[in-house]
Amino acid sequence: MTITAEQAARVWREADCLHDRASVEQALDRLGREITQVLGDRNPLILCVMNGGLVAAGHLLTRLNFPLQVDYLHATRYRGDVEGAAELHWLVRPQFPLDGRTVLVIDDILDEGRTLSGILDYCHQHDAAAVYSAVLVLKRHDRRDPHIQADFVGVEVEDRYVFGYGMDYKEYLRNAAGIYAVNGM
Repeated sequence: MTITAEQAARVWREADCLHDRASVEQALDRLGREITQVLGDRNPLILCVMNGGLVAAGHLLTRLNFPLQVDYLHATRYRGDVEGAAELHWLVRPQFPLDGRTVLVIDDILDEGRTLSGILDYCHQHDAAAVYSAVLVLKRHDRRDPHIQADFVGVEVEDRYVFGYGMDYKEYLRNAAGIYAVNGM
């Protein structure tokens, strides 16, 4: 379902702010420290999951004070909708070889986990030596397989439809400087 910029602006005005810019920035600072402690001496390849992970990765990369390489991938279940399809749709696969590398996948949100799980499986199938995941947001609910976890988590949110810091609402609002919940969803 396509919406207009005016409709997106109304959703933003009416949304509940769950985490303001300051709290998200503090979470990114903490994530940077945690990732540096674990991966700082491992020459990691960072994989940004497009499009949602773009903002989180951009903010997080400047907090990682060690040599690393960056690549991206584009795999989605949502395709602009608010509900995900069953299968993972690959638009772009990583260009760097993964074999023998320590890989850190950065994404915007861990919800049910099927997208992240598929991406992590891909990394393992391509012989990455170690695979880690970092998400800006973890959604709290019981629909996720308990085996699907992120190694690094910024903030947690209740089980509502959220946008901001890379997460979208119908392809709008990724630029919102905070984590917002859509009213009525």
